[in-house]
Amino acid sequence: MAESAKAQETSVRILDAAEILFVEHGFDGTSMRLITQSAAVNIAAVNYYFGSKDGLYRAVFERRAEPFARLTIANIDALERSKPAPLADDIVSAFIQSALQLGADPEYGGLTFVRLLARAYVEPHPILKESMPRRYGEVVRRYAGALQKALPHLTENEVHWRFHFLTSAMFSAFAGNNVLRLFMEQPKTNARDPQLVARMLLPFLVAGLVAPAAN
Repeated sequence: MAESAKAQETSVRILDAAEILFVEHGFDGTSMRLITQSAAVNIAAVNYYFGSKDGLYRAVFERRAEPFARLTIANIDALERSKPAPLADDIVSAFIQSALQLGADPEYGGLTFVRLLARAYVEPHPILKESMPRRYGEVVRRYAGALQKALPHLTENEVHWRFHFLTSAMFSAFAGNNVLRLFMEQPKTNARDPQLVARMLLPFLVAGLVAPAAN
């Protein structure tokens, strides 16, 4: 029992260290040496628990993916119970609320995992193509399906394109990367305040969703 508890503590410590390093440096920029130094373990321990760096990267995502998927689906379930025909802004609000809950709760990974998701959007890794659809496929089906009903002027293909843009913009915004700092010394935006980001993001996303169909 004691050995099992120690093994669990070690694997969690490796996952926690790797999660932060993957956010800071990306997959390619994070070496096994950095991971082992940060987690205070040797390479043999990483290989024992996760098989390889690829396996560790998959495990970092998978330990958060299932709870986040359940949370996101629970929010659309609650919305559809309260509003049988929700509008686009209701659906987007439910999705944004999921990201806020994710960012606020360490159980779901907090803002660290939000930032890792944002990084995964711009630096996709083949390993995630194997596992993520199993976790998030139902999330996409539920939200895209609800948006299809709320936006009958759009084809199914257009709805999926707009949902793709929505998720990319949302996770990028919540990652707290204020790109205007590249161009301005003192930008007026505060990308580090999740509640403010959510308030500013909602009308932007809804406007894009409800826009006329592409010609």
